[in-house]
Amino acid sequence: MDGHHLRREFQFRNFQEALAFVNRVGELAEDQGHHPEISLGWGHAAFDIFTHAIDGLSENDFILAAGINAL
Repeated sequence: MDGHHLRREFQFRNFQEALAFVNRVGELAEDQGHHPEISLGWGHAAFDIFTHAIDGLSENDFILAAGINAL
């Protein structure tokens, strides 16, 4: 976290596992109506979360981050 956004990176054994996790995060984001920036590659996925409307962090960002951590 740098005060502007939250970032979390996850490591996986392969692309398929990373993609499956990204899809699960996508479902969570849709349910919450709050969408992270996503970076996906072989064996890794990263999520940057912030609220564009305020160009910073809101309560919804922390709620989404906690949900991602719980997956």
